[in-house]
Amino acid sequence: MTTKRLIVAITGASGAIYGIRLLQVLRTLPGWETHLVLSASGALTAAQEVDLKRSEIEALADEVHSVKDIGAVVSSGSFHTAGMVVAPCSMKTLAGIAHGLADNLVSRAADVVLKERRRLVLLARETPLNLAHLRNMVAVTEMGAIVFPPVPAFYVRPASLDDMVNHTVGRVLDLFDVDHSDLVKRWEGLRRPQPAALVRMPNP
Repeated sequence: MTTKRLIVAITGASGAIYGIRLLQVLRTLPGWETHLVLSASGALTAAQEVDLKRSEIEALADEVHSVKDIGAVVSSGSFHTAGMVVAPCSMKTLAGIAHGLADNLVSRAADVVLKERRRLVLLARETPLNLAHLRNMVAVTEMGAIVFPPVPAFYVRPASLDDMVNHTVGRVLDLFDVDHSDLVKRWEGLRRPQPAALVRMPNP
C-alpha cells in the first residue's frame, strides 16, 4: 500500500479539537502519514480548551515540524503530499495565506500546497466576520483553497459535542477521499417532520 501524506496545522483560533480529532482518526487508518505544524497560539488554545499539552498533541502525529522551521520538508513542493488541512485556521493565518506571506511554516506549507495545485482546506474560525475576513476567504478560494468553517450540521441530529466534531472531521476527510467509517451520518433524504407536540420548544 502506498502511503499518503497529509499536513495538519493547528493554529490559535478556537476549535483545537478539530485538528486533534483529525490526527486521532488518521492515526487509526492504514496508509496515511501525518505531518503536524502546531503554532504557539494553537498549543495555548488547546491547553485551554481540551487540557492537552503540546507533547500529547504532537504524539498523535507521525512527524512534527516547528512552525519556525521554514526549511522543513513540507516547505518544498518536491515533498509530495495529498494536501493540507488547517484546523482550526485563525484569521491571522488566513490573512497570511491569502497574501502569500509565507512567514512561518504554516503559511509557507499552505503556499506550497496552492502552488502545486494540491488540496488546501481551511477550517476558518471566527464570528462575526468583518470585511477583511470575507475578502481573505474570497482570495484563498480564488487561489484554489477550500474554506470550511466548522459549522455544525443539525440535520444529522447530533446527540453530543463529540458527534458534531466527528461529523465535521469526517466531511474534511471526504475531501481527501479518505476511507473512514462512523464519523458521518450520510444524507438519506428528508425525514417526515415530527408532530408539533413532540418538538421541544424553549422556555419563554
